[in-house]
Amino acid sequence: MSEDFRTAAHRAADLVSDYLAAVPAAPVWQPMPTAAREALLTLPLPTEGTPLPELLATVEQQILTAPMGNGHPRFFGWVNSAPAPAGVLATLAAAAMNPSSAGGDHADVHLERATVRWIAELVGFPATAPAGGILTSGTSMATILCVAAARHRAAARLGHDLRADGLAGLPPFTAYATAETHSCVRKAVELLGLGSRHLRTVATTPDGLLDPAALAEAVAADRAAGLHPFLVVASAGTVGTGAVDAFDPLADLCAAEGLWLHVDGAYGAFGVLDEAVAEQYAGMDRADSLALDPHKWLGVPVDCGCALVRDAAALRAAFSLVPSYLRDESADGFGWFSEYGMEQTRPFRALKVWATIAHRGRAGIAADIATCTALARRLGELVQAEPALELLAPVRTSIVAFRVRAESETAAAAAAADALNRALPATVQQRGNVFVTGAVYEGKELLRACLLNAATTEQDLKLLVTEVLAAADDLRGRRVES
Repeated sequence: MSEDFRTAAHRAADLVSDYLAAVPAAPVWQPMPTAAREALLTLPLPTEGTPLPELLATVEQQILTAPMGNGHPRFFGWVNSAPAPAGVLATLAAAAMNPSSAGGDHADVHLERATVRWIAELVGFPATAPAGGILTSGTSMATILCVAAARHRAAARLGHDLRADGLAGLPPFTAYATAETHSCVRKAVELLGLGSRHLRTVATTPDGLLDPAALAEAVAADRAAGLHPFLVVASAGTVGTGAVDAFDPLADLCAAEGLWLHVDGAYGAFGVLDEAVAEQYAGMDRADSLALDPHKWLGVPVDCGCALVRDAAALRAAFSLVPSYLRDESADGFGWFSEYGMEQTRPFRALKVWATIAHRGRAGIAADIATCTALARRLGELVQAEPALELLAPVRTSIVAFRVRAESETAAAAAAADALNRALPATVQQRGNVFVTGAVYEGKELLRACLLNAATTEQDLKLLVTEVLAAADDLRGRRVES
């Protein structure tokens, strides 16, 4: 390796260290200046190569100066975490090795199997054979894998060879979820040829959880109509409010009806590590599959999701295709990871997951998560203490759903409040002091603050409330002036 690389690598380490150290004192996010945006959009393809020092200068001057903002302790938007330092370092080492983690006898393959087991152990899911799992790009891909396994099992139980014959000749398969279920579930259903019309929206209980009684009625009605129920999707932390469904009654129903129970735990499954909220996760370990994202609450650098399954053979049955040049020579018969999903060439995701978990340990991760949930409850209290704001759902994990109240109970005031709350996130973001995003819950526009950064303080929460109120006043003023 040339000295040029060694020198540039040291410089890159300094750049990254300086960037991370400066994040808390910088604006959370600011729109890129037009000229800076255009400079990136119109970059010419170079004819000659660019020396490493010049490449780093471009990174320093044009890339690190315009971050998304998610590394900042006052970033409360979407479910995007700050990167764990150990994961950042491990990403460099993984890129230097640059293997394909499809299979074979090399470190990344064995580390992935151990890391998947660690993830299962952290969230209390079955962690030893026949259970298993695979790292993916994110929960969207993990969901596709799990739904495909459920679809394959359902077809096999009907005596149908799905891989050979496709869906032709099968009755319509129906799946069940609530309106708060992540959109990746609908994408998976559509992509796998099941049709979004057959993804039933099940009613929720008064506290926003999937209603087992309503689910049972929907399943019975579909069976009576000649359809084939096969899948129930529950949530361990919904996108809008962080709600966690009651898993035990859902698992009971699925067992009785022969349905596959899948849990979307993309963001919230790791909340089970906080003793203060762990009770609401009872029964999550009874699911047939669980999809989650180490790149969310654990802070593993993007990308990294994980599909966990109670029976790894279900994934292998749905995806295994072994050409002659990939024959399995492994001693334990596990085969290649490429038999358990869609990817053949797979990146070395496991190293950054291993490093992140190993650096903090179970106790450190649990403490970080408990800090975030406690901060969320505190933010809920601050919202409730402010007459101009209202909390729209109980704070169950680390998402706080709130909004600016309507000024009266008239229909016109309700419409104005919805318009105001719809405009608030962008207005708050552009002020640069905090970052919050919006959503719709039960037909109402809201702000949703997601707390994933254990470095966030109560002062940051107070500033969030202050900024929301100031932005609301600003928007009202603009409307009066107009």
